[in-house]
Amino acid sequence: MTTVALKDVTKVFKDGTLAVDKVNLDVTDGEFMVLLGPSGCGKSTVLRMVAGLEDPTSGAVLLNGELANDLPPRERGVAMVFQDFALYPHMSVNENIAFPLRLAGLEPDRRGERVADVASALGIGDVLARKPSQLSGGQRQRVAMGRAIVRRPGLFLMDEPLSNLDSGLRAELRAEISGLTRELGVTTVYVTHDQAEALTMADRVAIMRKGVLQDVGTPTQVYGRPATLYVAAFLGSPRMNLLEASVYVHLDRYVTLTLGEQALYLPWNDIRTRAVAHYHGERIVVGMRAEALTPVSPDSPGDVLQGRIRYLEHHGHESLAFLDIGATAVVVDEMGSGPVETPESGQRGLRRFGQVMQRFAGRSGGENEDEDGPRGGTRTSVLHDPGRHHRRPAELAVRLAPYPAVSSGHPMAVQVRMDALHFFDERGDRIDVGWR
Repeated sequence: MTTVALKDVTKVFKDGTLAVDKVNLDVTDGEFMVLLGPSGCGKSTVLRMVAGLEDPTSGAVLLNGELANDLPPRERGVAMVFQDFALYPHMSVNENIAFPLRLAGLEPDRRGERVADVASALGIGDVLARKPSQLSGGQRQRVAMGRAIVRRPGLFLMDEPLSNLDSGLRAELRAEISGLTRELGVTTVYVTHDQAEALTMADRVAIMRKGVLQDVGTPTQVYGRPATLYVAAFLGSPRMNLLEASVYVHLDRYVTLTLGEQALYLPWNDIRTRAVAHYHGERIVVGMRAEALTPVSPDSPGDVLQGRIRYLEHHGHESLAFLDIGATAVVVDEMGSGPVETPESGQRGLRRFGQVMQRFAGRSGGENEDEDGPRGGTRTSVLHDPGRHHRRPAELAVRLAPYPAVSSGHPMAVQVRMDALHFFDERGDRIDVGWR
């Protein structure tokens, strides 16, 4: 089988477009890796560089630990499945699947056996004599899969193979592709913009934005502990509620997170509190998913937010209420001026912590003490840069039972699971202790 490693891979097209920017990624033997992101984020370009259809401007593509930058596509042992199927219209299904075996010089009898086995596994054994024009979209995609599988490659590369199919067929083929690749034990790199595909099929997910790798991890990791504000906003349905909060520290007691005229209280014994305390007197972004919010009576104990329902969405199995709680939402803008920057260095973090401790002791050196800090004007801030993100009144998404007995304008209180909150700094990087 095959392992894939990308080392500082960059791709700049002739017109100066930076498509991929210093991507580092390792795909292990037999792993199903999904590259996820919106259109134009560089994920298909990464796939094409692995296949040898594009040359990296800089960096190294390694297959099984060997440099493959100058290796032609036919010598890389890869098979690609494309979005548009790419079948030969004048050939039958049998001939399409057998085509790579014929090019390899395999004897006709062995070709027939291999084609029959693959067609049977994909459920297209009864259409081998038909032409592609006589097949449904799902059948054509299975033929394209069969042509890739019959070669028995060490690496599958799939470029949005299900995007042209209807939703029901996509769900069916997701399960088939995932099960088949795992049964074969073939290393697979799968490109998609559909988060449902990524989270249900992948062993690991690599999320990209504007050519920059934002996060890599299992579906549970990237959903449960997103590394950046962009990943938090991108994953989940409904999307994570992202609220602007002001941080105030009460030493050895709690940290207050002020959301408009309301507040949440992070207890001092929470392992995340010390990290959030570094931002005393500053604004951060607090993220909370709909499943972290539970409707309660207004006088319930604990951390409760109150508001009024702006509107309801009914989805059959559940309803979503969107509450106006008087807070400010931070909205990730895909039309922004650039990718989220790298996390601040340890030295800057220590310097910030020292200043926070000085403020507690009443010895702060002034508002502009840290030239790299948010008041120094040199750091890019998601809370100040409207080109990358913008702010608007928050509409807190809350899950309800189907067709609840409430309506727009109805008051509602929700209890917040404090252990399920996510925190991001002004540049969009996760505020946390340790790593997964």
